[in-house]
Amino acid sequence: MKNKIKTAVFRNFIKASTRLAWIGKTATQIATLDLAVELEDRHIPLRLYLPPGDGPFPVVVYYHGGGWVIGDLATYDPLCRDLCDRSDTIVVAVDYRRAPESPFPAAPDDCLAALSWVAKHIELYGGRADSIVVAGDSAGGNLAAITAIQARTQLPGLVKGQILIYPVTDHYSPGTASYIENAKGPVLTRAIMIWFWDSYLANSPILDAGQLRHPLATPLHAGELSGLPPALVITAERDPLRDEGIAYADRMTEEGVTVTQSLYPGTSHGFIGLQGPNRHHKEGMMEICAWLAALFGRKAETPIEL
Repeated sequence: MKNKIKTAVFRNFIKASTRLAWIGKTATQIATLDLAVELEDRHIPLRLYLPPGDGPFPVVVYYHGGGWVIGDLATYDPLCRDLCDRSDTIVVAVDYRRAPESPFPAAPDDCLAALSWVAKHIELYGGRADSIVVAGDSAGGNLAAITAIQARTQLPGLVKGQILIYPVTDHYSPGTASYIENAKGPVLTRAIMIWFWDSYLANSPILDAGQLRHPLATPLHAGELSGLPPALVITAERDPLRDEGIAYADRMTEEGVTVTQSLYPGTSHGFIGLQGPNRHHKEGMMEICAWLAALFGRKAETPIEL
């Protein structure tokens, strides 16, 4: 009961604080459409963000952050609107199942199923099925990386790129320098990250007792990474996850993946999206949009100031 209360409080706090940071600054002109992936045993809510015009548009499938425990479509609505507005792409936000109610591997299962749905249906909404990128921040970056790995064999050739924003790539390790330097934050702390991992892995139907790493949970320790699509990996200097994000980018590079790395000095976890449209958010979004434009051979648009 205590953990349920903590989870509920944390979810509501993040949603409220993000909404406050974006009051009067969201791209309200972007049209949205709420849909769902209907499966035999569950449905996965989706929200499509549609840029103006006839298209067809490239597509970004976005997996929200929140340690696999918090975060939802409402919390990430401002970020997805802004990304759609600035990049001139269709953004598909995926409301995957969260822990502790649905432990690992419910989230990566939902993320792959959502990607498969997008591939089959996005042309009906003005999207290009041959121009799909997966993206996400924090735990969503973890899920984007895992989904790209799974899609390499299960949906070969589908994913054209991956945008990993301060991604979780390994289980909590107390000896990691960025965990030591940023143990007490700002924003994300070591204690919170440990709670996230414990909530995510507890009661998993596929893990052995005490198992902390798995190919669908810790991409840094996944098998061969060669053959993955090009990646943009963004990390924050003052973030416990900094070093594992850099390590994953380095490993992909070593195995022949085209990787663009960016470490943002002075920034903390959540600087893209959750802290409102401040200077660092805008810089990060400009880089993401420029990377997408280069990937798809399009002219980068002048960023819209909020």
